[in-house]
Amino acid sequence: SSAAELSRGAWLFSFLLVTLLFFTWGFAYGLLDVLNKHFQVIFGISKLQSTLLQLAYFGSYFGWPPFAGMFMRRYGYKKGIHLGLTFYSLGAVFFWPSAVFAKYGGFVGCTFVIGCGLSTLEVAANSYITVLGTPKFAAARLNFAQGFQGIASFAGPMIASRWFFTGANEYSLATVQWVYLAVAGFGLLLNILFFFCPLPEITEDALSDQLRDAGISQDTKPFWKQWHCIFGWVAQTAYVGAQVALASFVVNYMTDPLQGSNYDDSTASQLLSYCQITFTVGRFLSVVILQYIDPAIMLSIHALFCAVFCLLTAELKGKAGVVCLFVVFYFESLAYPVIFTLGTKSLGRYTKWGSSLIVMGVGGGAWYPPAQAALADLAGTPRSYLVPMSGYLAMLIYGIGMVIDQSRQFGFRIRTYDELEVMKLKVAATAAFPPTAMIMMAEGRHDHPSTDNKEERGNTTPDSPTGLEKADIEYRESGKAA
Repeated sequence: SSAAELSRGAWLFSFLLVTLLFFTWGFAYGLLDVLNKHFQVIFGISKLQSTLLQLAYFGSYFGWPPFAGMFMRRYGYKKGIHLGLTFYSLGAVFFWPSAVFAKYGGFVGCTFVIGCGLSTLEVAANSYITVLGTPKFAAARLNFAQGFQGIASFAGPMIASRWFFTGANEYSLATVQWVYLAVAGFGLLLNILFFFCPLPEITEDALSDQLRDAGISQDTKPFWKQWHCIFGWVAQTAYVGAQVALASFVVNYMTDPLQGSNYDDSTASQLLSYCQITFTVGRFLSVVILQYIDPAIMLSIHALFCAVFCLLTAELKGKAGVVCLFVVFYFESLAYPVIFTLGTKSLGRYTKWGSSLIVMGVGGGAWYPPAQAALADLAGTPRSYLVPMSGYLAMLIYGIGMVIDQSRQFGFRIRTYDELEVMKLKVAATAAFPPTAMIMMAEGRHDHPSTDNKEERGNTTPDSPTGLEKADIEYRESGKAA
């Protein structure tokens, strides 16, 4: 089936159910940033060593999504969601023995399993939300759904500031094991819920038929020539790397003497949660703006502001630098869902392949934090924020490139528009006024372009086609052959 075939009730139920998934990996990601600093204290490791958590979590995104995509191409979105939730719960459960035996390597391994589960959910949920409705509002839908990921992201640091960094818990792993046991229970509950709830399957064949009906032959080219998707993966890799690096060192940034803010760990953790709140507010505001402004234009503008204010974060001291950090969190909020929708649009039969590739871009979070940590150990945490700035510049290049590409195909437009509807109108106009006929009419050639004397015109029977009709027939036949 396709989204157009769903009733309003079935569409709303499917959308809300899948949106629940965004809360799961938002919470896990929010906790990950705080565990980074907590494990530095517990295990006495360096900033660079603590980024093994990010390496495991985001490294799983780089290697696992292709297998998740193949699984869902064969078994569908719903079974893919079950697979992802199973991995998610298993990884969270094994945080308990890792905490009991105080093994940092165990935490790293469990984080990898959780990452495999969450990357599977991302392939399923992001793709499903994108195709669940008109392409015109795909970016707005995904921004709204991912807003709940943002809510969960600031809930993680708030829990950590209350239970990880206060009193005896600052030097204990007891609260970590209980929190992740609750995470495992939540994953199990969601798995049971999805088992008993119907989730309409949207097939790639239906998506391909939708493109053909609009006169779009994008998915007839091989996948490796879907350039908007390939470069979307590059942009997503750079952006996620920048986002993860930005958030991973917020606590270190605000407590670094070189920065000059002089916050303690608990206060810095609370401020990180406020940064995540700013991120979430920005994502929900983007839902409204994307109803009117083209997503590629919005991405370009936001990427420019991210790069500028990230540079200011690295250079300014005290509260001025902290304010600039908050601004970056706001402007980066729409990047992931917009890059995803731009990279996977009009893929038809390649939709799940493209979704897997774009989700692989999350693997950028595996190598940006170590690069930033190395610079932080060398030149201080503030100066290390030059590393995520490079990711925002790559995002800016992709956004501008997509604006140029869309302008070549559909003309430059600031307002949001539905590419399928635009192409349908073009097809209808071409069918009514074929190019050959338009040229002949412009030259003043009407019924008999190849017969200029009365004798030849007299040989034409009333039932024989005119020159214009012949040209029209030839045009339609060539179109069918193509």
